[in-house]
Formats: sequence, C-alpha cells, structure tokens
Amino acid sequence: MSAPRVLIGCERSGVLRRAFLALGFDAWSCDLEPADDGSNRHIRDDLLAHLDDGWDMLAVMHPPCTILCNSGGRWLYIGGKKVNGRDEPRWAELDAAAAFYRACREKGNIRRRALENPVMHRHAIERTQRGRTQFVQPWWFGDPFFKSTGFELIELPDLQPTNKLTPPKAGTDEHKAWSRVHRMPPGAERARLRSETFPGLADACADQWGAALLNPAQPDLFDRIAA
Repeated sequence: MSAPRVLIGCERSGVLRRAFLALGFDAWSCDLEPADDGSNRHIRDDLLAHLDDGWDMLAVMHPPCTILCNSGGRWLYIGGKKVNGRDEPRWAELDAAAAFYRACREKGNIRRRALENPVMHRHAIERTQRGRTQFVQPWWFGDPFFKSTGFELIELPDLQPTNKLTPPKAGTDEHKAWSRVHRMPPGAERARLRSETFPGLADACADQWGAALLNPAQPDLFDRIAA
C-alpha cells in the first residue's frame, strides 16, 4: 500500500512537510516562493493549480491573512477610520483573499483538509464562509510562545495538546519572550517569520491528522468529532 499523499499549501519553510515526511507520508509543500530548505519536494507554483493532483490531505498553513485578521479590519476604511469611508483597494484585496480561502476549501477532490486562519473580522468571516474552527496555541505543544492559530478542519480531528506548558505571568521578561511573534519590529522578513509553523505544533499535526489518514475505513470520523 502506498503512503498517503499530503500537500502542504502556502508553506516555504518546510516545517510541516518535514514532520509528515518523518512519519513516512508522501508529503510535498507548495508556494509561489522557493523552499527555504531547498527541498526537491517543493512545488513552486500557484497552489490552486495542483489541487487535483491526487492528494489524500491538504493543509493550507499560511494563506493570505493580514487582510482577513481582526486587527486589520479597521484598515478597510481610509486612514483606519470608518467615518472617512471605504478604502476600495483594501476591500478588493479582502475579496481576493477570501476567494482564495474558499477555493482552498472547496476546489479539488481532497477528502481531508485543514485551513489555517487568524481570528477574523466579521467581513472576512462572511466572505470566507468559514466553518467550525479550532484555535490552538504553540505552548499547548511545548513551544514557549503566544500565537493564536485557527484551523478550519474538514474530516480531521481537533488537535489535542501534547506537551502543555504553563504560561508566564504578564509583565515578566519571560512573558515578553513568549510574545516574540507579536513584538517583532517592522521589516522585510516580519511577515514570513511570524507565519512560520512551530515544530511542536507541526509534530502534533502530522501525528494526529496523519492517524486519520491511516484509518480511512472510519467514515463516521468527522461525525464523532463534531458531536
């Protein structure tokens, strides 16, 4: 029996691809940018052009999210103020990002999917038509950082904590260190660095979602999870 085929979309770091490969899956990443690790298991192309290539699972880890996230909602208006009226180019960007998200969820014959997404503002939720979403933190999986990460899951189980840490008290130096993702200064690499998947979370995704792939004879899996 051949190994299940897994496509990791919008990933250039290779962190999740390597986690699935380590468990024996036929895993590939896909992004418009080249792979950071130079892997030959990276497809440099538009993700949407490869959703019919015979995958058993799709995990879209870093779809365009800045325009979708709650913190960006104010910038849909000129100068960040609703009274100034709509910033039409930003609304067009929102529509494009939402259309990409929906295509990742609905295009192609792929049974199991996980779509990473941020805490969205209401306009983004309306346009993506996002379904039930689980939010997790890196510190649930042994990575000492704060970063709320959502996964819309389709026939995949909710992630269970594997090495849950105790968050430090607010105001301490340790708490500031855990907040590194949110405290990164502006710069050309800021968006890429903030989007990288933490290794503990990647291992949990590969282990727990991979288990669902290895048990395809459970058609009631999603029903049990959603119950």
